[in-house]
Amino acid sequence: MSFRTIEPGRPIRLAFLGCGGVTRKHSQTLRRFAGVKRYYASRSAEKAAAYCREWKGSGAFDSYAAAIKSAETDVVLIATPPDSHLDLALHAIRAGKHVIIEKPPLFHASDFDLLETARQKTGVQVMVAENYFYKPLLRTLREILQSGVIGDVRFLFINATKTQKTSGWRDEAGQAGGGAFYEGGIHWVDFLANLGWDVQSVRGFLPYAAHTAGASYLERSFQLVVTYAHGPVATLLYSWEIHTLFKGLRISRIYGTQGSVTLESNGVFIFVRGKKWRLRVLPGLKDMGGSKAMFADFFNALRTGAEPAYHLGLARRDLELVEAAYRSAHLH
Repeated sequence: MSFRTIEPGRPIRLAFLGCGGVTRKHSQTLRRFAGVKRYYASRSAEKAAAYCREWKGSGAFDSYAAAIKSAETDVVLIATPPDSHLDLALHAIRAGKHVIIEKPPLFHASDFDLLETARQKTGVQVMVAENYFYKPLLRTLREILQSGVIGDVRFLFINATKTQKTSGWRDEAGQAGGGAFYEGGIHWVDFLANLGWDVQSVRGFLPYAAHTAGASYLERSFQLVVTYAHGPVATLLYSWEIHTLFKGLRISRIYGTQGSVTLESNGVFIFVRGKKWRLRVLPGLKDMGGSKAMFADFFNALRTGAEPAYHLGLARRDLELVEAAYRSAHLH
């Protein structure tokens, strides 16, 4: 499929739908991009105007519909609670706007069919903002593991625990769509799915306290076990209620038949230990979260008409894995 493009030399005019923490984070990244004009839309005209002033935007809208309808915008970035993502995305696609959807993207993996059908009619790009796919840590780790320097990989243990306070929509099951694993753990699902092996199965586990909670319970801790076809077994611990060193320093390990890898889970460092040597690797601190590389890829896709490296097929796969993990843990 060929996609509509934004011609070279003309700014990419991007409107944020929603003025919250994610919009603030992305605004900080995007202010470093030349040729990108930022607009802000909120249900509160005052809030949209305040964000526009703070981040030196090009304009503000007092509703999401106004931003989507405006001739001044080419792209909308949906940064609202997950329960509104599908409707806003379909509205924008039908209006001929390119769409970037913040994670978690949709309530159901099958909802991607609706997006695909709509974009086939208008030729716009629809992308999901998965920055972990672009993390230097993932790229470096994949190279190390595929090089064979630690032999055949047998086990991976990924520690993604932290403390995270929540409020607002994250505490409302109807708006959030799921708990910690759905909202944040999906990033680590993508990470594990892109290490170089095909995922064969996933199994989710909950602490005992979760099994005694009510139907509207939103889990804050989740364990995932991943098996790979012709590969190792991986265990992920994801939590919003575990205190960590320095409020976020976490250690993960990978074990092979001839050595091991010790890494800081955020990507600060990697230590590789072979039979007779040790290697210290710094994946890259300038874009440790991968957001800059993610937007660079997205904007190139909008200019060229090519799909981004993290395309909708991968986004759907990640959500399908989350759904399978939830089912096995008897959450959905």
